[in-house]
Amino acid sequence: MERRRLLSIKEAAELLGVHASTLYRMLKRGEIESFKIGADWRFDPAAIERWIASRPMAKTDSAHGRKLPKPGGAT
Repeated sequence: MERRRLLSIKEAAELLGVHASTLYRMLKRGEIESFKIGADWRFDPAAIERWIASRPMAKTDSAHGRKLPKPGGAT
């Protein structure tokens, strides 16, 4: 039986490119698949990759990797 590696809060936040506190808020809102082992949250890397793939892509300035402002919106 193959044992899958589970991610901690810190590792999952790094994979998502967010701060750990942002990930905790996502958990509270039920936005991302996770489970607890004792008091610790754990994440399946494949589930995180699926979540990322399901999100709409933001338009970015490819030269600088910045989000572009919405048309008619404030910068």
